[in-house]
Amino acid sequence: MDRNTFTGLFLIMIIIAGSVWFLRPSDAQLKKEAALQDSLKRVKDKTTPATTARLDTAKIINKPVDSAALKSPFGATINGTEKLITLENKDLRVKLSTRGGRIYSVELKNFKTFDKKPLVLFDGDANKFGFSFGAGAANVNTNERYFTPSAAGLQVAGQDSSSITMRLSYTATQYIDYIYSLKGEGYKVGLVIKATGLDNVIANSSSINLNWESSLHRLEKSITLDRQYSMIQYLTTDNDFNDLGDTKNDQKDITDKKLQWVSFKQHFFSSLLLSKDGFTKSSLIVNVDTSNHEDIKQLKANLTVARNSDGTFPLDFYFSPNRYKTLAAEGHGFEKQINLGWGPLKYVNRVAVIPVFNFLTQFNWNYGLIILALTIILKLVLSPLTYKSYLSMAKMRVLKPEMDEIKAKVGEDNPTLLQQEYLKLYKKAGVNPLGGCLPLLIQMPIVIAFFRFFPGLFELRGQGFLWMHDLSTYDSIVNFGFSVPFLGDHLSLMCLLMTVSTLIYTYFNNQISGVSGQMKYVGYITPIIFLGALNGYPAGLNYYYFLANMLTFLQQYLIRLMVDDKKIHAQIQENKKKPEDKKKKSGFSAKMEEMMRQQQQVQAKKK
Repeated sequence: MDRNTFTGLFLIMIIIAGSVWFLRPSDAQLKKEAALQDSLKRVKDKTTPATTARLDTAKIINKPVDSAALKSPFGATINGTEKLITLENKDLRVKLSTRGGRIYSVELKNFKTFDKKPLVLFDGDANKFGFSFGAGAANVNTNERYFTPSAAGLQVAGQDSSSITMRLSYTATQYIDYIYSLKGEGYKVGLVIKATGLDNVIANSSSINLNWESSLHRLEKSITLDRQYSMIQYLTTDNDFNDLGDTKNDQKDITDKKLQWVSFKQHFFSSLLLSKDGFTKSSLIVNVDTSNHEDIKQLKANLTVARNSDGTFPLDFYFSPNRYKTLAAEGHGFEKQINLGWGPLKYVNRVAVIPVFNFLTQFNWNYGLIILALTIILKLVLSPLTYKSYLSMAKMRVLKPEMDEIKAKVGEDNPTLLQQEYLKLYKKAGVNPLGGCLPLLIQMPIVIAFFRFFPGLFELRGQGFLWMHDLSTYDSIVNFGFSVPFLGDHLSLMCLLMTVSTLIYTYFNNQISGVSGQMKYVGYITPIIFLGALNGYPAGLNYYYFLANMLTFLQQYLIRLMVDDKKIHAQIQENKKKPEDKKKKSGFSAKMEEMMRQQQQVQAKKK
């Protein structure tokens, strides 16, 4: 890419951005459109009566029921009245419904949504939790049946270690019990399913088929990241962790392995179902409906649960924040839900970053200061590599006049010979041309590890610093009101500052390294790309990159005071006077020189 091409692309980008900005609808047009939509909504509300889950239930109760269905197994449970019973502790408010005997809704009491509403993971009839089994010639689905709550359970609800029994009756002595239990604090809801006197009624009573469905509510400011981080995750009994549906619709059937738990995970919260004996067969489905801005994804799990040795089907729900130390304390590998990166990145975060971060949180500092301290510690640890990289670039800068002389002498039309002459110069001067790159490459896994660490860091949720109200999401200074190509519907101030600092860093780095020609302009393209890529990412992540740039400026200023170009030049000249090392060349060096000689011969023949 020459200068003219780069200038043309840059001007095209400015024209596109300017067109979007100047052609955007005015405030008056936006208000007019909003008024029109509001009028249409009022007309629709007058013609279409609003319905609630309770009204829908009433319709189901009042519709005629086939007399044959009433005479079928559990036929008396087809009709009923839906009631909600609250099971509550310090952390959770769980509502149970008599229709299906299921958990109707879950609220995490100590947290709020991004718009300060009660944080309800799911509620309503779009969510299901029921079992299907054969009883005689009929197929029974508990989702559509009415349970009776135990009076004793209702009296102790809300107290420490409370429990409620929801009963689906066949006869007075034959029934299915859902026994829910909740301790005084914590995120675990126990569920024991027990069938009494039904061995001759239920076909294949050694296992039951569970249907679990949930429509996930939008909980975070960035609906894009909320969808991206929402998925189904699971862990097999042999400790094999996997997920599906993070970016698209997905489906997976698992019959060769038993699942220990299945999680309906969102960005910062999750609903998890654990089986002590494992789910023997599983079918997992993820549907993404981008047209709905209230619910972000629909998740489904069809699971086969085996009966325990005592004749029960024990399960445990966990409705929990995705805080690493909270999940790790629960055990069962729950902390695997938090994406710490792939390969070595995962271990960098788990072994180094998380322990240091947890240590810093003990001081009760603002999280903006904790990120600053974490960045300083990282820069201090990597300072020897930074010094080595700077020193290598300084040597290359000192050698540049001699390299220019070689280039003028050999010419650019023979790149193979030119590289050979460069290598001879490096060897005489004792300079490693890769010395400036290798330290940077070693640092890259840590930089990328932080890219995974900050977006999934629950501790930043709702934590403000300076003008940033929430470090876990973007800090918009401009809301466009419409989607702009490359940027989205907003402009993040911290992302803009990070981009400007990266551009300045690139400029000074070019001065230090002596980069010239086309490569000088390539470095300016990457920060512009990052502006679009990171504009919707958490302010905490962009704040870390901004701090890293500022501290790098400081490091380079201090190192520059310590490094004298004249001394480096004198040392290089001394190295040139030393006799050539007659040691046997490495296999790699010998192959490189042989390859260059062959290329030179080919070029000579062409000429």
